[in-house]
Amino acid sequence: MARSRRARIGAVSAGRPDPLGATVDRAGVGFAVAAPDATRVEICLFDTADGPEMQRIALPERDPRGIWHGHVAGLRDGQLYGLRVHGPYDPARGHRFNPHKLLVDPWAREVVGRVSADDATFGFVRGAPGQDLTLDTRDSAPFMPKAVVRRAAKPPSPGPGTAWADTILYEAHVKGLTMLHPDIPPEDRGTFRGVAHPAILNHLVDLGITALELLPVFAFSDERHLPPLGLSNYWGYNPYAFLAPDPRYGTPDDMRTMVAALHDVGIEVILDVVYNHTAESDEQGQTLSLRGLGNRTFYRTCEGGRHYVNDSGCGNSLRLEDPLCLRLVMDSLRHWVTEMGVDGFRFDLAPTPARHNGAFDVAGPFLAAIGQDPTLRAVKLIAEPWDLGDSGHQTGAFPAPWAEWNDHFRDAVRHFFAGQGDAGALAAALSGSSHTFAPSRRPPQASINFVTAHDGFTLRDLVTYDHKHNEANAENNRDGTERNLSWNEGVEGETDDPAILAGRDARRTGLMTALMGALGVPMLLAGDELGHTQGGNNNAYCQDNALSWIDWTRVDDAFLAVVKERIAWRKATPAVRRTAFFTGALDPATGRRDVTWLDGAGRPRLEGFDWAHDRDVLGMALGEAAVDAPPLVFRAPRRAS
Repeated sequence: MARSRRARIGAVSAGRPDPLGATVDRAGVGFAVAAPDATRVEICLFDTADGPEMQRIALPERDPRGIWHGHVAGLRDGQLYGLRVHGPYDPARGHRFNPHKLLVDPWAREVVGRVSADDATFGFVRGAPGQDLTLDTRDSAPFMPKAVVRRAAKPPSPGPGTAWADTILYEAHVKGLTMLHPDIPPEDRGTFRGVAHPAILNHLVDLGITALELLPVFAFSDERHLPPLGLSNYWGYNPYAFLAPDPRYGTPDDMRTMVAALHDVGIEVILDVVYNHTAESDEQGQTLSLRGLGNRTFYRTCEGGRHYVNDSGCGNSLRLEDPLCLRLVMDSLRHWVTEMGVDGFRFDLAPTPARHNGAFDVAGPFLAAIGQDPTLRAVKLIAEPWDLGDSGHQTGAFPAPWAEWNDHFRDAVRHFFAGQGDAGALAAALSGSSHTFAPSRRPPQASINFVTAHDGFTLRDLVTYDHKHNEANAENNRDGTERNLSWNEGVEGETDDPAILAGRDARRTGLMTALMGALGVPMLLAGDELGHTQGGNNNAYCQDNALSWIDWTRVDDAFLAVVKERIAWRKATPAVRRTAFFTGALDPATGRRDVTWLDGAGRPRLEGFDWAHDRDVLGMALGEAAVDAPPLVFRAPRRAS
């Protein structure tokens, strides 16, 4: 049970409107809350996370931007608090103020407790006629997390600053990576402390990883349909606070300690961040934070304001056209860099925040704000370049210096090693998809190459299953993509047939060789090197259990050795880490081309070669390699007709 230190409350004065959130000084704590359409904003104080509200203090001032502010003498670092915001409850016009609902300060640096699924956390009477048009007057405070007043902190040791060309990403989940590791103390499993344990650090270093990309660590809650099914959100793509780590993973200090430990062994930290939507979902969702602060300020609405634009596919979309909403995102990003020490970000559904007046806009507020920010220009920026809105597929459209997840690479490589692709598409993928990224004058490192990621099959499952098996998600196997581009070699699921196992292992090796042999930046899914399986589940977002957690007692040692060797080869081969695309031109100094594509007989595929023929074999001879270095040779499996 989290407890704050009881403070003797003194005078309440005007304070300052900047910075937003809670700011500690020698005399007390200043609060600044963005709520432009509100009529009154109150700070509610608590002694414990699950105890009663002890005091309520109205903020005395409102500036012209709609920021309410005040200073409370006597309050100290560690004080627990929440917000109550008064104003019209008029959903038809987009207003959903409800002072009966305790709100989490979206600028809070720390939160304690978890969001409950109790009906009191909804701003309306569930099940009533017109449902979201009604006003629910139950107090939600007993069922809500509490914000914690925290001083600004100094960041941990600086990161290694690894060049993009030398970067090898490892996508992992804090809990999934550590929960079943036998060498990590039980109390540290599933937490930042677990990630900082030598068992994890040594594995990453031995593997050759240079950057750990963590699935979302912002404070998050469950989608409303999961608790009745006995399930919970596992991945974390459902945030309600943007500067606070989820308390399930540990405290801000725990996270800073983890970042420092990774930096000390030469590994950068990349955060997967969600600025496209929040856990409040659509008009049938809970009132947790932004909805109660200013629904029209923070969300893109439609049909008069009652309903939400849903380019994210998650119920709502943040309205970054508004200066205060944009400020929340920018303050959040800078916080994770300047106070938590992270080295970069991967932006979930990045076209959604980059939309302006409904359309993806490279000159819009979001991308423009990041592009001019001196703090953010210095970190790694990665876009997931698609969302569910109109013209949502934007691979290749982001400006420099952004890098992007390259689904063209994923699909071409998967197709080839499932016996359904062609050598030409594979060659384009191995070349860094220059047709996609060169027009924006970005280098090959704009392409984040991956075969598997958290969303979809693991590498082992990719060669083991033809179909998804998501029954555990309680949606009758309707969820998750049908387009897996996988092949089971004739037997669905696990088998002890040695010929099938040999074929699957050969394809895993081929897939890993392509990943490490391509221009661009490779990303490995945590557990793939160990042979991790999810039993064919390709949408394990709600599986917070052994299905998703990596089992460190069942390691495929032979394949682990293959992955280590391929990563070491990449690090020793400048030709695949070059910062310019292949041209095919002769180097007069060596008499060789930067790359030569070979056919099934090992002969060069000359200019004008019909790539439709000899589709099943591709050789890749790198001109910068030693004269006697053999080419990489990729062979597609033969499938029975």
